[in-house]
Amino acid sequence: MTTIWTLPRIELMSLNNLQETRPVALLAGRKAWEAAGTLVNLPLVVQAEPHTVERTFLDSLAEGLPPQVEAVYGVGGGLVCDVAKYVGARRNLPVTLIPTALSVDGFFTSIVAVREAGTVGYTTTGAAERVIIDWDVISSAPANIRGAGIAEILSIVTGLLDWRYAAERNKNRPEERFQQWAASLAAGIAQQAFKIAKDVGDGKVDALRQLLDLICIEVQLTNQLGHTRPQEGSEQYFAYAIEPRVARGRGVPYADLVGPGILLSALLHGQDAAPLRGTLTSAGIRLGELSPNNIYDTLLKLPQYVKQHNLPYSVLHETDLTPEKARSLIEQSGLNIIGG
Repeated sequence: MTTIWTLPRIELMSLNNLQETRPVALLAGRKAWEAAGTLVNLPLVVQAEPHTVERTFLDSLAEGLPPQVEAVYGVGGGLVCDVAKYVGARRNLPVTLIPTALSVDGFFTSIVAVREAGTVGYTTTGAAERVIIDWDVISSAPANIRGAGIAEILSIVTGLLDWRYAAERNKNRPEERFQQWAASLAAGIAQQAFKIAKDVGDGKVDALRQLLDLICIEVQLTNQLGHTRPQEGSEQYFAYAIEPRVARGRGVPYADLVGPGILLSALLHGQDAAPLRGTLTSAGIRLGELSPNNIYDTLLKLPQYVKQHNLPYSVLHETDLTPEKARSLIEQSGLNIIGG
């Protein structure tokens, strides 16, 4: 049987108006709960602050959930909400997500990006029962994460390049065959992201609402296709590979990883990375959080990494990343300056 998942119910409302009577397991980051906790009154049974999406941790969390819990809440960013979706699915409990920033598309997907065996694998959980968006909370988030989900939309640019690259070499898996209509729709979504990037970076609610719409359309498109190839390619593989080097057992804003990956992927495809860099920066994405040494070491191992983990075909599968090539990519992308 093939399942085409839908988006969760999305409620645009003030958290002050939230009413919940079911006994709740709350998963929340410390800073996120400081931002939103005073606005909600939940009948808590247990509360935890997740720090990883390693499968062993997720399973232990789900198994230790008290039996009286009737609903799971995730308050915060992508990591926390992925954990909430996973725990809810394992225990067959309804999940409510309260993002404190539009930092990832995972709030709206039916999958969880689980870390296991040194890479990222997707586990189907189904979508959350509902996602609550409070624009006062979102717009008050730090600028570097407030609209960081725009990086997921801009990854369409390089994701489409890899998807077409694989199609031209007859390397796409049958279930991930290139479809021009889908590529055209995805490209249109990315085009709109370029237009709203500066206003997203400035925290304007109208632009953040447009970003929400773009993320939801992107998610539903990949739901219809049954895969994420239109927006997941070598830029995301770079993020997967470098994450263990920089995470050190803590969550790292995903845009800090995939933003640089977009620039490097564009260059590998022979594209000008400057427009992407300018757009990411104007949206508030930080491009100088990774050390050049970590980027260099990751690039050298990336062609082998994608083959070792059987990742969908991309330009990396045919690229010889010599030390000279890696140094050149870092310099061309402007990623040789920490904090830049």
